[in-house]
Amino acid sequence: MAGKIEVISPVDGSVYTVCRLHGGHDIEKALSLAVLAQRDWRKITVAQRAEYMLKFIDAFRGNKNRISEEITWQMGRPIAHSPFEVAGTIERATGMVALAESALADLPLAKKEGFHRFIRREPLGVVFVVPAWNYPCLIAINSILPALMAGNAVLLRHSAQTPLVAERFAEAFAVAGLPTGLFQYLHLSHDDTATVIRDARVDFVAFTGSVNGGYQIQKVAAERFVGVGLELGGKDPAYVRADVNLDFAVENLVDGAFFNAGQSCCGIERIYVHESVYKSFVDGFVALTKKYKLGNPLDPQTTLGPLAKRSGAKLIKEHTEQAVGAGARPLIDANLFSETKEGPNYVAPQVLTDVDHSMAVMCEESFGPVVGIMKVANDEEALKLMNDSAFGLTASIWTEDEAAALSISNRVNTGTCFMNRCDYLDPELAWVGVKDSGRGCALSKVGYEHLTRPKSFHLRVKTG
Repeated sequence: MAGKIEVISPVDGSVYTVCRLHGGHDIEKALSLAVLAQRDWRKITVAQRAEYMLKFIDAFRGNKNRISEEITWQMGRPIAHSPFEVAGTIERATGMVALAESALADLPLAKKEGFHRFIRREPLGVVFVVPAWNYPCLIAINSILPALMAGNAVLLRHSAQTPLVAERFAEAFAVAGLPTGLFQYLHLSHDDTATVIRDARVDFVAFTGSVNGGYQIQKVAAERFVGVGLELGGKDPAYVRADVNLDFAVENLVDGAFFNAGQSCCGIERIYVHESVYKSFVDGFVALTKKYKLGNPLDPQTTLGPLAKRSGAKLIKEHTEQAVGAGARPLIDANLFSETKEGPNYVAPQVLTDVDHSMAVMCEESFGPVVGIMKVANDEEALKLMNDSAFGLTASIWTEDEAAALSISNRVNTGTCFMNRCDYLDPELAWVGVKDSGRGCALSKVGYEHLTRPKSFHLRVKTG
């Protein structure tokens, strides 16, 4: 008998919803339907697929209030912020539709007398999407939308923390009239997730989650020849140069560290500040952090909600306590945030100075509202520290000198380099990580390459 998923809401510790786990019969039915549906779907034009996707986007937009509230209940984001994810999902999906025609077009080669040669991008078949809970709509759409636009069928296994997102996607695709079997979701146990990956009818796996989760996915996928895309998080650094616009940097880096309670793979987790502006930066950062309102995320005034999982709250406290025990100085009095008494998932933001890379808070992914700030003497010291990490998802440089930002960015071992912004995904730019941040690529025209396979056509058109 299949079991069930109980979603424990971080808002109040109650069971918010219960979903039936799908079992072996459900998996077999879903895979069979997906394979059949994809055979016809791959034959229609990109423009025809786009019509379905635009109808899906409209349907998703029409349900934004319900989706936003469900996100808040499932993972704790303030209700004032959840609608931004719905809007971002719509923007990103629309952007990926717009890119599809050129991204999927045949690649022409130089003319050769008597021959017609080109490379065509063919769909893979069935794409299995396994996204994370922290941005449950955005992360999922990164793979779902381009996979469908490329001519694939999609099976979605969403996180057990945010299973209702999968159901809302399915409802919007149904409203759009998407042919049966092209998009399906399955609520699965870890064992049954592995069963799907092992199935020869699955042609690609797109996973977003922890490093450990990525290793488990890769281990199962290695039992056969199937492509795997892994986005595994980060320990993203920021470097504040002496020529920075200080107020602008403070405002944006506080947001980059604490938005979504710090539960962002590309959130700011460590900051290196030039010694000439260090004190002013830290003072401004602490002052703005103290203005955050921690509390019930259903309150429109709340700007910092609970962490989605108690295990995440526990890890934040462990990283903070270990750092303080090793000499770090906490600059935020947790008593300023009495709302921490509302439950174990409610964690006050923390800013640590006198930190170094012997501390877990500066090296391991914290994934919560804590950030360490270090003083540096110059660009070279900052660069060395930025690269001293097992992760490499994004890095940001805060400066008024574009040439300096480019010079530093060229030497940072990361997937995306920002100047004067952070914690953002542009659908026209490749989303890619290095080292333990994963492999593969999502978004942009390059992302479409990972959801298709190249097929070469070498046609001799003159035989006489």
